[in-house]
Amino acid sequence: MDIKGKVHEVSPTQQVTDSLKKRELVVEYIENPQYPEYIKFEAIQDRCNLLDNVRVGDDVEVFFNLRGRPWTDKTGKKSYFNSLQLWRINVLSGGASSATPEYAPPVDINSAPDDDDLPF
Repeated sequence: MDIKGKVHEVSPTQQVTDSLKKRELVVEYIENPQYPEYIKFEAIQDRCNLLDNVRVGDDVEVFFNLRGRPWTDKTGKKSYFNSLQLWRINVLSGGASSATPEYAPPVDINSAPDDDDLPF
């Protein structure tokens, strides 16, 4: 799944357990300008590094997986949790990295030599 929006918040990396680290990203999603949505994504383990160059205010495209799991508390009550696990992010505009690819400058083909022996 993917979604486009504006970065509202980027959290620092948290070491949850000895073997688990995570980082959260909140994106402002405006499907209806009158009621913007704030969607929280989580990056886990090596995906935390994907958010290093993302800044508040950047327009981004976030690719994620929807995950869900049950949890039973001490009293036996069952609850369900959903998470949006980020696996890729593209910065579309703003921030430290440019979304526009860099190209070589155009070549003036009129200044090429006339001794071209191409058959076409």
